[in-house]
Amino acid sequence: MAKNKTTETEVNVFEFIDSYVDKEQKKQDSHKLIELMSEWSGFEPRMWGPTIIGFGRYHYKYASGHEGNAPILGFSPRKAQFSLYIYSKTEKSDALLKDFGKFKMGKACIYIKKLTDIDVSILEQLCKESIAYINEHHECSACKK
Repeated sequence: MAKNKTTETEVNVFEFIDSYVDKEQKKQDSHKLIELMSEWSGFEPRMWGPTIIGFGRYHYKYASGHEGNAPILGFSPRKAQFSLYIYSKTEKSDALLKDFGKFKMGKACIYIKKLTDIDVSILEQLCKESIAYINEHHECSACKK
């Protein structure tokens, strides 16, 4: 079975932002996302793989037998846009997206260019809905505080 590429690392999150993110606005948005996701999740930021900043962790196992750990919430300040790993496919999440703002939906993440493009109060609700979903559907002793 293939080894997971996205695993928790010891890289300093703030050093990563300073060295990887080249635009000042994206750095400011990254720091704001860290502040918000830390507050909403109750976890400090940790690096996952080379470019994902994650909060907390849970264990997943697919029907195929593939399993591993993943952050409960996370984001990556990619060059073109932010990848937000905050979405769980629920009725409530789908309804919230209607008023979220300017974004694109990927298979497992939401893409935004900057925080001012979205409604941060809806971002909070999406994050909390995802935390609730993960707590309910996954082996997640690290989720519960």
